[in-house]
Amino acid sequence: MTTAGDTADAVRAAVRAAVDAAYRDEWGQVVATIIGLTRDWDLAEDCAQDAFAAALSTWSRDGVPSRPGAWLTTTARNRATDRLRRDAAGRTKLREIAVLAPEPADPAASAVSAAEDIPDERLRLIFTCCHPALPFDARVALTLRTLCGLTTAEIARAFLTAETTMAQRLVRAKRKIAEAGIPYRVPPADLLPRRLASVLAVLYLIFNQGYDEQDGRRALTAEAIHLARVLVRLLPREPEPRGLLALMLLTEARRAARTDDGVLVTLEHQDRSRWDRALIDEGVAVLDDALALRQRGPYQLQAAIAACHAGAADAASTDWPQIAALYAELGRLAPSPVVELNRAVAVAMTDGIAAGLAVVDDLAAAGDLDGYHLLPATRADLLRRDGRVAEARAAYEEALRLAPSEAERRYLAGRLDAL
Repeated sequence: MTTAGDTADAVRAAVRAAVDAAYRDEWGQVVATIIGLTRDWDLAEDCAQDAFAAALSTWSRDGVPSRPGAWLTTTARNRATDRLRRDAAGRTKLREIAVLAPEPADPAASAVSAAEDIPDERLRLIFTCCHPALPFDARVALTLRTLCGLTTAEIARAFLTAETTMAQRLVRAKRKIAEAGIPYRVPPADLLPRRLASVLAVLYLIFNQGYDEQDGRRALTAEAIHLARVLVRLLPREPEPRGLLALMLLTEARRAARTDDGVLVTLEHQDRSRWDRALIDEGVAVLDDALALRQRGPYQLQAAIAACHAGAADAASTDWPQIAALYAELGRLAPSPVVELNRAVAVAMTDGIAAGLAVVDDLAAAGDLDGYHLLPATRADLLRRDGRVAEARAAYEEALRLAPSEAERRYLAGRLDAL
């Protein structure tokens, strides 16, 4: 028998789920809109948080609105206006806002102006967060906090740094924006190319943060893909936004096959019939458009590698020599020990296990990947293929201690059990 208490609990659970979903989908737009209105980052975050808190009580009473994002944005805007009215400086700011955004006298002219605007308010936020006056790590962290609503702890984990350090970094970044008068805008066309690298890095980090389906933030991948599409429309002659979009699409296409009952499934063993062929076809087409612009960059090369995997009917058909060559070119354009680790696998599959292990051993000796679980995991896999079981076991055990996700730990534990 259902009681009134059971019904109330069900309503609260449904509202909590709706608020959680809205937080993932709408936080960035709400904050970006309020920053655009007030130019006050802390006020925007505070009012957005107030709006989500109000949603918990109001939606329980009145029901979830048909457009949660619009409700949250309106509530946050009203909170911001109320807070600004309560002090003299705020009242001055409200008058400035009224002057800067007057009501249009001509609706037709207003429509033309709107069409010429940047297509997404969040893009203004990204370019502001990625201003060259800010340190690079601060640019990425600030965007993850304000655009995506990641907590300071989540951002700290992404950067492999302490939470207190990340909190200080965010405070300094916001202070720098205010004190330096960094404009809240997409930069003019002549400055856009120079600002792209950090913007693309932000989008890719957002995508990767959401790609792990175990962490409850899968909507971030859609957010990153959406913003990448906006960036492609904004910069049609720039190849790297297309390269990044292609990379995201080709990676997202494999999501359904990436885990099995909570256990990581490596690319070699994935059921390729579960890959999303529509996303693969779109990703390859976007990559072709990027390469046609004849200015190769790191994201295009990574997308080309992903396309090689996507085009193979099975693991045995993978064009490893081509992948090894692409990783070598990527290493020249964007040197990184992680790129070199990936190249080691391609070298092993092309030139033999010993050649790949030599690259891995050089990386281990350099120490740049100390504490990175994929270094011992890669070494373990190559040792296993080479029949060196005892050494493989030790490497798998090290990787298991370092692995950051449960899916990876289960996979590594399974590999150990199978030795």
